[in-house]
Amino acid sequence: MSELNTKTPPAANQASDPEEKGKAGSIKKAEEEEEIDIDLTAPETEKAALAIQGKFRRFQKRKKDSSS
Repeated sequence: MSELNTKTPPAANQASDPEEKGKAGSIKKAEEEEEIDIDLTAPETEKAALAIQGKFRRFQKRKKDSSS
């Protein structure tokens, strides 16, 4: 089970040109992405959103206070 996949040529796994690497990475990323369905009206989601917003606001306030 620890064998590498020898059926695909190395050129298919690695791109030599940086531009090709970017294209291959974006294609691979798009394939890996899956759609996540979040119920935005659920009470748990609303509580989580408020908690995240509150922490972000405190972070911004501390950041502003320390830079002044």
